[in-house]
Amino acid sequence: MQNLASWWGADVDWRRPGPTRQQRLHDVWIAIGFFATAAFFLEAIRSLDSYTEPGGPWALYASVASAALLLAFRRSHPMLVAWGLTLHLTIVATVVPLGGTLAMQVLYFFGIYSGFAWASDRKLVPYNALGIALAFFLWITWFLALGSGIDTMLSNSSDVPEDGLFSPTVGAIFLLIANNVAFFAGAMLLGQVAWNGAYRTAQVIEQNETIARQAGELTDQAVVNERIRIARELHDVVAHHVSVMGVQAAAARRLMARKPDAAAEALGAVESSSREAVGQMRDLLGTLRTGDEAEGDRAPQPGLADLAALAESAHTDTSEVTFSLVEASPGEASSVPGPVQLCAYRIVQEALSNARKHSTSRRTTAVVRVDASIGLLEVDVTNDGQPRVGTSGTGWGQQGMRERVEHLGGVVEFGPRATGGYRVRAQMPLSGVRG
Repeated sequence: MQNLASWWGADVDWRRPGPTRQQRLHDVWIAIGFFATAAFFLEAIRSLDSYTEPGGPWALYASVASAALLLAFRRSHPMLVAWGLTLHLTIVATVVPLGGTLAMQVLYFFGIYSGFAWASDRKLVPYNALGIALAFFLWITWFLALGSGIDTMLSNSSDVPEDGLFSPTVGAIFLLIANNVAFFAGAMLLGQVAWNGAYRTAQVIEQNETIARQAGELTDQAVVNERIRIARELHDVVAHHVSVMGVQAAAARRLMARKPDAAAEALGAVESSSREAVGQMRDLLGTLRTGDEAEGDRAPQPGLADLAALAESAHTDTSEVTFSLVEASPGEASSVPGPVQLCAYRIVQEALSNARKHSTSRRTTAVVRVDASIGLLEVDVTNDGQPRVGTSGTGWGQQGMRERVEHLGGVVEFGPRATGGYRVRAQMPLSGVRG
């Protein structure tokens, strides 16, 4: 029963959209076309000498017109039309032979079909099908028991020899029931098949819309992610080099009068840092361009091999910076994927920049450990300083570090050490893929 109800669509929440104005207009023209065709068949029947008109021609035309009129509402009131034409058929087929004409049979079939194809409340559809079947059964019973249907059918075949397997009465009853079962059941089943087809089409359209919407969301998300990535890169590059230039410029200002050579060296560091910052920003902005021109302008991204120079550039007379690269086996660092190397470089860069700007550290130690046997790269940056009053940052740097590491499937932690100072520690899989 559950499968049968499911086939009728009783457990589906979807409702077929009602007819549009254009569809209603089409239904009116369909009704007019059926009336004209049925009227043509009616005149053909009236031309027969043996035909008698019960109720006169106006009654016949009224029957045809009333049936055709119902078709104009076949999509706006589908079940009302199906029931109306079922009752119309039982009455007309009993009173006049008009119901047996080909045009009227097609009209009835089309109307019942439309009722099941367009019914909106699918929970009532099985009951409507059962009700129409019951109405058909009662009409057949009345027609056979009290009407003259059998007598009429037998009188037309009285002169035919009885060569069949059944008696004339049994054969007539069988043909009557079989024809009407095929008529009513065929109309209802085809209508349900049409509804199922419309439902599947609506599902496909909805799925396509969902796919298109999700594709748009993914595209938007990709754009946002790229903007975040560029913002992180700009933050790291600018923050590091500007802080270095600030420290070196301050040192040059203090040493200008007493130690000109030392001041010149500090100004040279400022020049070198500014040149490097411009180069890295130019390379970063080159990623926004497309084609071979952009590829030609881009330089290799910094990696583990550049960390020693990074530490040296951050070293000043008042703050010592050291860097160590620890490999479980010689040469392992060179095989670390580029994205992981860049991430390690940016973490060290951001940690050194934060130590300069936000702490009183005099010694900063950066250690990168590479162990291919366990597939991990670890970054450990510690300093011995205390937070500098009035220099709290925006938090974008730490957020950027976390996003970088988590994107590569790693973890990062930062905070004060129990023994004093501050620590930044990150671990990433060498594969650069989330586990």
